[in-house]
Amino acid sequence: MRFSPSEPPSILLIDDNRDGLLVRRALLEEQGYRVQIATNGEEGLEIFNGAPFDVVVTDYRMPLMTGIELIRHIRAQKRATPVVLLSGVVEPLGLTEENTGANAVIAKNNTEAVNLIRSVRRLLNRMPVRKPAMSQRRAVARARAL
Repeated sequence: MRFSPSEPPSILLIDDNRDGLLVRRALLEEQGYRVQIATNGEEGLEIFNGAPFDVVVTDYRMPLMTGIELIRHIRAQKRATPVVLLSGVVEPLGLTEENTGANAVIAKNNTEAVNLIRSVRRLLNRMPVRKPAMSQRRAVARARAL
């Protein structure tokens, strides 16, 4: 990820429901994230194209562009950007990571806040773990033997 300890991770939050948008923004800001908001997919895509974001969180049902259409645009431009899809119809529509292109799909229900925070943290902490070179492993093994 591109953030550092002195710069908090940035999240783009997109939802046409103003109340839900403001509540989620406050929740994420309480966790220490910088949050920028958009009220529809087209506005979100314009903001996304203008600045780097560590995570995008989007609603599924929005006017002008659905969350899945937005994810397709994001994947075409910056494939590695983690995306969380929120929806009140996850179960009825069978929305999954596989059929939406999102890294996480979260139902809008009484566990949404906990699941959103958990998913964002997981996506931000996902970094490839590199094994040390053989010479470094031998040096560590020798130091432990002493």
